[in-house]
Amino acid sequence: MIDDALEAATELLASSVMNYRGQPVGTVAAMDPAGAVAANYHDCFIRDFIPSALVFMADGNHAIVRNFLLTVLELRSQHKCIHGHELEPAMLPASFRVIHDLKAGETIRADFGDQAIGRVAPVDAMMWWVILLGIYRRMSGDRDLARDERVQRALRSIMDLTLKEGFEVFPTLLVPDGAFMIDRRMGVYGHPLEIQALFYAMLITAIELLDDKPENRALIDLSAKRATSLRSYLRFFYWLDLNQLRTIHRYQTEEFGDGSINMLNIYPESIPEWVADWLPDRAGYLVGNLGPGRMDFRFFALGNLLSILFGVTTRDEGARIMFLYSDRWPDLIGEMPCKLVYPAVTGKEWSFMTGSDPKNVPWSYHNGGNWPVLLWAFTAAALKTGRGDLAQLAIETADRALPTDHWPEYYDGKRGNLIGRRAHLNQLWTVAGYLFAHRLMENESLLDCFPQGPDG
Repeated sequence: MIDDALEAATELLASSVMNYRGQPVGTVAAMDPAGAVAANYHDCFIRDFIPSALVFMADGNHAIVRNFLLTVLELRSQHKCIHGHELEPAMLPASFRVIHDLKAGETIRADFGDQAIGRVAPVDAMMWWVILLGIYRRMSGDRDLARDERVQRALRSIMDLTLKEGFEVFPTLLVPDGAFMIDRRMGVYGHPLEIQALFYAMLITAIELLDDKPENRALIDLSAKRATSLRSYLRFFYWLDLNQLRTIHRYQTEEFGDGSINMLNIYPESIPEWVADWLPDRAGYLVGNLGPGRMDFRFFALGNLLSILFGVTTRDEGARIMFLYSDRWPDLIGEMPCKLVYPAVTGKEWSFMTGSDPKNVPWSYHNGGNWPVLLWAFTAAALKTGRGDLAQLAIETADRALPTDHWPEYYDGKRGNLIGRRAHLNQLWTVAGYLFAHRLMENESLLDCFPQGPDG
C-alpha cells in the first residue's frame, strides 16, 4: 500500500516537470485532475520547488536543480518599473512560467510580486535560492556553479540588500505582510519567525559560498557577525516557556536605558488567555513575531521547525519544541501534519487582522489550516532532535489520507480532517514533502545537506 503511494507520488512529481528550451527547469505548483487550477498554479514557485528539489537530489537528479538555480538567476533581467519605482535588483521572482506561443515561440515570464495577490515582493524567494544553492553544492559535489561570476554577483547583491542599514537596532529583518509562505494579510508584518530562520540560514550559507577574496572579505565578516547576533537575539527574545511567560506577566513597562528588562516594552496585558493553560511545563517554542510593544504568541510551525533544522535553537530548545508537539498533538498535528499556525484568529480579531479574508476564515488555509507540505520539515526536525518516533507517527498519519485524498494543498478544521474548501488537488509541494519525508526516514544522513550553525 505504502509502496503504491510512493510510486504514484513519484510519477506525479515526474509528470509535473516544467521544461524550457529542452531542459527541465522546475515543477508546476499543481496538477488538479479536475482542471480547476488557479492561473498562477501553472507557475513554478521558488518556495514550492524546494521540497521537489530535495527529492530530485536525494534520488541523484541534480541537473534539474542546477537548471532551476540558473533560470531564476537569469530572470532578474526581467525587473521592471512598477508603479513609478524600481524593484531592488537583488530581489528574485516569486515564480515563473514557460509560455508557448505560435508567433513568439517559447518564452519564460517571471512574477516579482506584481502579479501576486496583495502585490507583495517575496522576500523568502532570494533566501531559499541561496539556501538551495548551498544544499545543491553539498549534495551534488558541484563547486563550480557557486564560483560562477554571475552567481557570485547575485550572492553579493542579495547580501548587500539584506545587510543594509535600516531604521532599526535589531538584528532581525523587517518585512511586510505577505512576504513569505503566508502570502496574504495575517498580521505577520514586522519580524516574522520564518523570515528570521531563513535569514539566519542564508547568512551562514553565504559565508560558505562567497569566494574568499578581498572584495568579499567585509561582506563575509559582516554576515558572520549578523548571524551570531541574530541567533542570540532569537534564542533570548523569541523563546517562550512557562518561566519566561511568568516573567512577561510581571513585566514593568515604560522602562528606559541600559538597565531595562522589558527592552521592547511588551505589555503584560497583551498576553492572550489561551497561552498559560496551553503551554506544558516541559515544552516551549519560538514566538511568531516580535517588535516594539508587540509579541505575537501564536505558534508558527515552519519557523519553529526550520529553526531546529538550521541550528537557530539550542539542543534543549529543539527538544522542548518536540515536547510541545507530543503533548499537544491533537492541536498541532491532528489528522494531517502539520498545522501552519496555532491557534486560529476568530471573531473581530479575524476581521481586523485579515481584512475579513474569506479564504483565511478560522481553521482554514493560513489561519489554522493543516499543510501536508510541512511533513518534510517536521520529519527533519524530529529526526534531528532524536524524535524519530514522532516523525514515524506523523508519516503514518499522512500515509492514511494523502494518496486517497489526491494530495490536497491544505486541510480545514481544528483537527485538520477536512480537505480544504478551496484546496487544489495534486499539489506538487504536498507530493514532494511526502516523498522527502520518506526519503529522510530511509536515509537520515540527508540531514547533513542543510546549513548548520557553529554548534548545530
